Amino acid sequence: MQVEDKYLNPFTDFGFKKLFGMEPNKDLLIDFLNELLRRDEGEIKDITYLSPEQLGRTIGERKAIFDIYCENAQGEKFIVEMQKAKQNYFKDRSVYYSTFPIQSQAQKGGWDFELKSVYTVGILDFVFDEDKGSNQVFHHEVQLFDKSIQAVFYDKLTYIYLEMPKFTKTIDELETHFDNWLYALKNLENLTDRPTKLQESIFNKLFEQAEIANFNDDEYSEYEESLKIYRDLKNSFDTAREEGRGEGRREEKITIAGKLKQQNIPPEIISQSTGLPIEKIEKL
Repeated sequence: MQVEDKYLNPFTDFGFKKLFGMEPNKDLLIDFLNELLRRDEGEIKDITYLSPEQLGRTIGERKAIFDIYCENAQGEKFIVEMQKAKQNYFKDRSVYYSTFPIQSQAQKGGWDFELKSVYTVGILDFVFDEDKGSNQVFHHEVQLFDKSIQAVFYDKLTYIYLEMPKFTKTIDELETHFDNWLYALKNLENLTDRPTKLQESIFNKLFEQAEIANFNDDEYSEYEESLKIYRDLKNSFDTAREEGRGEGRREEKITIAGKLKQQNIPPEIISQSTGLPIEKIEKL
C-alpha cells in the first residue's frame, strides 16, 4: 500500500502517538488538554509521560494498556485515548482504566487517603448508541453526581468523551481555538493545504509533525501498517454490521470478529473492539 495523503490520519495508533505521545511533541498535548479542560485550577504548564502499561496488583489480574498516560507537576493523572471503533462495554472499560491511576496514589504508613485528580479523555471515532438520535451534544464531561441535591458529589474523577462524527463545523464556522483543534483532528488526513484559520504557531508544529513527506523510512512503514489496520477495522465493522443487522448482539459480535480476523487484525484489537475473549477469537 502506498500512502497518497499529505498528512497522517490521527485516528491511527501511529498517528495519534506521533502527534501526542512523544516527548518532543508534548506541547501539542498540553495545548489540546488546556483547551479541552478550561479548568479553574489553572493551565497545565508541563507533563511527564508515564508508562502506558499498567499491571494489576497480582499476577492473575488483568493489566491495562493506555494510548497515553501522563501527569502534571501537581501529580494529577491524565489518560488520553483515541478510540477507533465502537466497543462493547466501552464505558465500563473507561471506568476500569481509571482505577489504575487512583490505586497508584496509595501510600504506605499514615496516609490520609487524599487523592489527586484523575482525568480520562476519550476521542471517539464513533457515536454512542444512546446518542444516535441527537446531534446536539458531542462533548460529554462526566463526574460523580448526587441525584438527591442535583450537584457534583466528587470532582476529582472526570471522564471526557468527544464524539468526533458529531463535530460538523465547517472551516468558516470555527469560532474558538478548541474548534480549530477539533477541526484539525477530524479533517487532517483529507487536507492538502493548511486553512487560514489554522495558522497559529501550535498548528505550525502539528502540520509539520503530521506531514508524511517528513517521515523517515521506519516511520513511513510503521504508519503504512497502522493505516492499513485502521482501514481494515473500519471496513470490516461496516460490512459486518450491515450483514448482521437482523442477528442478535452476540451473533453480530462473532460476525464482526470473524471478518476482522480474516483481515489479520491482531486478536487484542478485535477483543477490545468486540468485547469477545481472545481465546474465543483465536478459535474462530
